Amino acid sequence: MKHTTEVFQALQGDDPREAGGYRLVARIGAGGMGRVYLAHTRGGRPVAVKVVRPELADDPAFRRRFGREIRAARKVKGAYTAELIDADPDDAPPWLATLYVPGPSLTEAVARSGPLPVPAVLWLTAGVAEALQAIHGAGIVHRDLKPSNVLLASDGPRVIDFGISLASDGTAHTATGAAAGTPQFMAPEQASAGDVTAATDIFALGQTAAFAALGRSLYGDGPSVGVLYRIVHSAPDLSGLPERLRELIGGCLAADPTERPTPAEVVEWCRRELGRDAEAGA
Repeated sequence: MKHTTEVFQALQGDDPREAGGYRLVARIGAGGMGRVYLAHTRGGRPVAVKVVRPELADDPAFRRRFGREIRAARKVKGAYTAELIDADPDDAPPWLATLYVPGPSLTEAVARSGPLPVPAVLWLTAGVAEALQAIHGAGIVHRDLKPSNVLLASDGPRVIDFGISLASDGTAHTATGAAAGTPQFMAPEQASAGDVTAATDIFALGQTAAFAALGRSLYGDGPSVGVLYRIVHSAPDLSGLPERLRELIGGCLAADPTERPTPAEVVEWCRRELGRDAEAGA
């Protein structure tokens, strides 16, 4: 767990002090959709409250999409997700609250301590795959699974932030032809603005697992257009990965979405590789 002084920032002059009856006490972070704050329920349980940016809040189309997101996210119940507990898409500004997860993101953990050992990568991958089972079971495609959206709690990973997720009814959340997500962790079909399905999240899971094992993005950094070109047109170089992980990650990164494993298959693969440790719940 990170120390409080590393996680929380004092509220600034442009930060709200309240959202939906929750008194905001500190800033946790920020993303494309808005800022995230620490608050507490009336019973004292910590929650993370995301407050939407004003320019998005003023867009009626965004509010409608945000409302659909909230209705879908309420269905997600899983041991490895940060559960949505409250939200109001019609408030000024709109906001949502999830259970607060006390732990660093995978990005932060790798930056601080380096790549994870193979057993830890397997446990991480199995946990995130189980989270995807819950998310997909609720009819949601995450679309922005990446190391910064995986928090490392003391009892396992938590997948967070469905801010640009796609309901399985095919509702568009961006302008026609636009690709939403983070370039280094997109799937080929997502990078080329093609059909986004549950298999898209599996590609991102493979990239996230590779990041945990290597300490860097599998497709490199640099300008987004170059990263996206490599994802669409190049096979990933798995030679730097530990041998035990290559088959699993390579399967997740199949160019054809139909050839990627399901979340359940990923979980079972990880359990087989962990062997007796999986049965013991190490």
